[in-house]
Amino acid sequence: MAVIGLDLGGTKLAGGLFDESGELLDRKIAPLSNRKGPDVGILIAGLLRELLNESSARKHRISGVGVSVPGIAHTDTGRVWAPNIQGWGDYPLREELTRSLASAECRVVVDSDRACSILGEHWKGAARGCSNAIFLAVGTGIGAGILADGRVIRGAQDIAGATGWMSLRQPFREEYVQCGCFEYHASGEGIATVARELLTQRSTYRGILSGRDPDAITAHDVFAAFDANDTIAREAIDGAIQSWGSAAANFVSLFNPERIIFGGGIFGPAVRFLEDIRREAAKWAQPISMRTVQFLASELGSDAALYGAAALVQGDTRVASGNK
Repeated sequence: MAVIGLDLGGTKLAGGLFDESGELLDRKIAPLSNRKGPDVGILIAGLLRELLNESSARKHRISGVGVSVPGIAHTDTGRVWAPNIQGWGDYPLREELTRSLASAECRVVVDSDRACSILGEHWKGAARGCSNAIFLAVGTGIGAGILADGRVIRGAQDIAGATGWMSLRQPFREEYVQCGCFEYHASGEGIATVARELLTQRSTYRGILSGRDPDAITAHDVFAAFDANDTIAREAIDGAIQSWGSAAANFVSLFNPERIIFGGGIFGPAVRFLEDIRREAAKWAQPISMRTVQFLASELGSDAALYGAAALVQGDTRVASGNK
């Protein structure tokens, strides 16, 4: 038996055909190209059909289709709220994909990219063998997949893991309303935002980022300037390390995990700071729990949610069967 995993991101859709051992047999990628509303659903259904055809050619019977989506996936209804896709305020994704399947025995499961990322790492990555682990995804935004006592925590409205809203600083600022305190300071966009703010405050600064259009500065630019020992870049990255460490400390104290796994596009260039993040976390976290937790980089990288989508329908393990 084989399974299909689909991972809907901000700019592209990835799909994979997996055998029962977790080997990726075939991968397909399709750009979103500014699609919106039902057109995104049509794109997903089309890629699903391509993978179904590939499975038939390989003589693999499909037992299920798992789908990872950004935003909120209501696991009881299969409907999706995805803020980066216009028209996806309450999109009936599972219903639409079920219609694309010829076999009634082939189930479709939809879940958030947060949940899928920790599932993927648990199945084939850095959380193998764990019953308690956190996947902290830091990219344009910030989210967390939480595995506690062998189950993925999804919450009353499937919103658990919206970690960008962690309150890590005082006082409250109006800028936190749209994305949350943690995300404002330490996401990919947040690192660029902090650098822009520092530029406007330092009239005497003459460094790598000076003379640049502040609105055009990206996290990539900040990391490059950091490597050249730029003072503003160093301050922005040091602030992000403090935020990542504080958030990790909260996870350690609340969940007593075996491992915290750092992934997303920023980890990446920020993976070199894991020991710095651990030192920061150790200042704040419950000390007994802190002594035993491991801070690790993702082993699956950008494929974590894709593997996790497949894990949603792979067998009936305790972790993957935690849907409502």
